[in-house]
Amino acid sequence: MVQNGNAYEEGLSEAARGILTMDAGDPAAIGTLQDLLTLAATRSQYETGVSDPGLIAPDGWTLDQHFLELPGRKDAQLSLLFDYHNNIASYGRWQQWLRRHTPPTLIVWGRNDPFFIEKGARAYLRDLPGAELHLFETCHFALETHVQEIVPLIAEFLDQSWS
Repeated sequence: MVQNGNAYEEGLSEAARGILTMDAGDPAAIGTLQDLLTLAATRSQYETGVSDPGLIAPDGWTLDQHFLELPGRKDAQLSLLFDYHNNIASYGRWQQWLRRHTPPTLIVWGRNDPFFIEKGARAYLRDLPGAELHLFETCHFALETHVQEIVPLIAEFLDQSWS
């Protein structure tokens, strides 16, 4: 199952490209990425692209931020962000693996994700033409607003794939 998990260059928004290609040696880049690790930015990741932010319980972003504030966690996140170029460089190998193995795949995607855009969801179908794709009018965290629609899709997918 894939939920706004990108594996294709066309699935990266311009904002994501800008963030994910920053240089760790650039103090301005460090400051920009540190700004992404604040409570306001964490909350924004949950609410940006959602038609009704009132549907989202604050537990998600407050727990995320709680754990981000623990010693060393922000440094780890910065390291991951500065290393994301290695994910991008690996996309071709991931796609080759998908084509070779063609696992049963359910793709659920928030089409208003500001970082991993809808083109990334659709790109999976090139390598997995039998995949099941469902797009939702929401953000990166599609389950936060569409759990009632997504859980039955997961249950049906598991029933069909593993029975």
